[in-house]
Amino acid sequence: MNSLPWHFPPSASERPRPARQLAVALLRVVSDHLARTAARLAQHEPPAASDLDAPVLEFHAKAGALEGALYVNGRLVGHLEGVQRL
Repeated sequence: MNSLPWHFPPSASERPRPARQLAVALLRVVSDHLARTAARLAQHEPPAASDLDAPVLEFHAKAGALEGALYVNGRLVGHLEGVQRL
């Protein structure tokens, strides 16, 4: 009784090409790096809610823009007349 191989040896056209082997190796390295980065980032705690609720203030006094425009969280709340900078 003869034993049969589990798979047939690849033919010349099915053998891996060096460019494909390089691409596979590169993708595996990048995948490992991304997995480690994701695991590291998952350990960090999200910012406290009080940090997220703090208002963001902006002042614009650029040429051509609304002079002295004051914004809170991206919404225009008023103008500071005669003020060139804060």
